[in-house]
Amino acid sequence: MKLELRGITKVFGSLVANDHIDLVVEPGEIHALLGENGAGKSTLMNTLYGLYTPDDGQILIDDAPVTFGGPGDAVAAGIGMVHQHFMLIPVFTVAESVVLGYEPTGAAGLIDVAEARRRVREISDRFGFDVDPDARIEDLPVGAQQRVEIIKALSRDATVLILDEPTAVLTPQETDELITIMRQLKANGTSIVFITHKLREVRAVADKITVIRRGKVVGEASPTSTETELASMMVGRSVSLGVEKAPAEVGDETFKVTDLTVLDEAGKTAVDHLTFSVRRGEILAIAGVQGNGQTELTESILGLTEPVSGSITLDGNELVGRQVKDRLGAGVGYVPEDRSTDGIIASFSVAENLVLDLYDAEPFASGVAMSPAVVRRSAEERVKEFDIRLTSVDDPISTLSGGNQQKVVIAREMSRPLRLLVASQPTRGLDVGSIEFMHNRIVTERDTGTPVVIVSTELDEVLALADRIAVMYRGRMVGIVDAGTDRDVLGLMMAGVPLEEAQTQAAEHRTALAAADQEGS
Repeated sequence: MKLELRGITKVFGSLVANDHIDLVVEPGEIHALLGENGAGKSTLMNTLYGLYTPDDGQILIDDAPVTFGGPGDAVAAGIGMVHQHFMLIPVFTVAESVVLGYEPTGAAGLIDVAEARRRVREISDRFGFDVDPDARIEDLPVGAQQRVEIIKALSRDATVLILDEPTAVLTPQETDELITIMRQLKANGTSIVFITHKLREVRAVADKITVIRRGKVVGEASPTSTETELASMMVGRSVSLGVEKAPAEVGDETFKVTDLTVLDEAGKTAVDHLTFSVRRGEILAIAGVQGNGQTELTESILGLTEPVSGSITLDGNELVGRQVKDRLGAGVGYVPEDRSTDGIIASFSVAENLVLDLYDAEPFASGVAMSPAVVRRSAEERVKEFDIRLTSVDDPISTLSGGNQQKVVIAREMSRPLRLLVASQPTRGLDVGSIEFMHNRIVTERDTGTPVVIVSTELDEVLALADRIAVMYRGRMVGIVDAGTDRDVLGLMMAGVPLEEAQTQAAEHRTALAAADQEGS
């Protein structure tokens, strides 16, 4: 099936999310839609899937215009979508999840469970998905849950499959498995629209690449394009990928977490007897798939969540039991993963947000009164230093883009003397050029002697920044390794495989690949 979008435009208030976008996906083609967070990729695909109605433009299937009143119309036309956040019910079985809304029925109108199981097995066997129809969704690893979403789309005869940031929650091994699945689907005639901001994956699997920037198509590229070339198209200027940093000059272990246990909002153990330490002048990156206790760990360090047991010490002083303000006063800098909830106050000005933790201290205050002129002057200096794009520091921070809001948070935390920096997903929402700048700032902070804890689900970011890497899985520490550790080993550890076993499996995998290459030649 040939899919074509002509002049698709979608507007939300004053924001033009999609601006006259043209896109053609040929039958049996893997077409990558590449762009930074906020470029308009997901909006475009949600419009194609019938979740949004375009304000202008046409959708054509096999050269015939179509109109979708909702996802049901898109599904009937042969379009399936796997969302970044899976649409699965945890307590359902795989079979129940696949047929939900399209249940096969038998006598007396009852659901034909046997037919539901048969559908799952047939598609699973055809593509080598290895999914048990009777397994409960909540018991499956993330990669298997994603395969269930793909089976669900294929069971409804999808000939065009939209994958929205499909590798965001996968380990490297699960990402490789997904790429294999995509190639199998292509070989069977399925067209795939692959939405991503990850350059490595695009080059590995795409037949064609369309790059979107600020809601517009800025060009097409070949998978043979270099990562630097693709990055430059994404941001509209030349960029340098990678981080230049000298070997760490480490000092004493000044930050220690010992036997820490933290519960999540549902009362379940999210951090399970975790122990690690960070030395002055080093970056410890915590790697792992999202949802393995990283959020609860960082929140417990700042005091947003109190542990049920264990110790957190900085410079020999216990932090557990102290208020958030006291921890900030002790020199803890904190970049939260959700800036809108924990990092900014939307109605406050940019200048006010830049002094949220220092508004009552000199030189920003004298006695009980703030000094607006000093606050404003300091804000203008930070805006220039951190390249924050805005009209005025007096504007509400809510008027800034997400990436510039993130820069405000980081500028605030790095503009005071720190004894510890904790940054969770520090470059989320930033363009490639801003990521480069932010990585260099973090390394600069390390080089002043500050111990740094980075939490990131982006393995490339972990490898670029870390002096040591700690891998978390289901709240536990799988292991702490050097920054030069092989990607395959790290990926296996992110799936819960212990270090020594991961090293063995990775070596065996490389040997098998080498043998296959030799046999093929």
